[in-house]
Amino acid sequence: MKTKAVQIGRVKVGGGASLALIAGPCIIESRAGCLDLARRLADLAKAESIPLVFKASFDKANRSSGSSFRGPGLVEGLKVLAAVKEQTGLPILTDVHRVEQVEPAAEIVDVLQVPAFLCRQTDLLLACGESGRVVNVKKGQFLAPDDMANVIAKIESTGNRKIFLTERGSSFGYHNLVVDMRSLPKMRALGYPVVFDATHSVQEPGGGGTYTSGDATMAPVLARAAVAAGCDAVFVETHVNPARAKSDKDNAIAFRHLRPLWKTLRSLHGLVN
Repeated sequence: MKTKAVQIGRVKVGGGASLALIAGPCIIESRAGCLDLARRLADLAKAESIPLVFKASFDKANRSSGSSFRGPGLVEGLKVLAAVKEQTGLPILTDVHRVEQVEPAAEIVDVLQVPAFLCRQTDLLLACGESGRVVNVKKGQFLAPDDMANVIAKIESTGNRKIFLTERGSSFGYHNLVVDMRSLPKMRALGYPVVFDATHSVQEPGGGGTYTSGDATMAPVLARAAVAAGCDAVFVETHVNPARAKSDKDNAIAFRHLRPLWKTLRSLHGLVN
């Protein structure tokens, strides 16, 4: 079934559009590093005609350890994202964790993302909806896909219908996630585009003791399965050198591997559709 189309700058997600890609680093590690990766992604998008949205977080409020790097914070982080948008022309997606972050973030970015752990926070969902921006909600690791109908209803109550949902795995025992591919068509049946987060789905939450570990080698495997199952976009965290990433180093996809992965995913999407 076709979903509603959601327009993000020049990128169209859902509604029978081409497969889209949401990609970038987990955290803004530095202005120079973020701009460098954004330029690489913009060049790749141009060369391969990829409908691409750039993703980076100014703050990761749910790190395993209180001593883990969280990012530059709201003010400095939004300055970096504004520079990315100005220099590359890519639409921008970022996380918001608190209601007071929504308004300033909405002035800069194209998509406000509600993290999985916060997907039932009514005030945050309403604030995002009222911003008028596109809203991406990650399905909580603790929710069934059908439960996202209540999340949608909260955002729709603001009059905002620029919504998409992201699958990022479900808790499976301790330090593990599992992806039920049935979640994708079930959430698409709610009428909005569905994204598959390939890199967060291979996390091992808290598996590193003071950090979340993971298995990046499985991210392309699950991404292929999700595209075959009919998702509208794929979300990946990427880094020039994942081993040196300050967050999600074990599950990020190396930038050099992104082009061949994308070509495979695009071919699969063409076959499915």
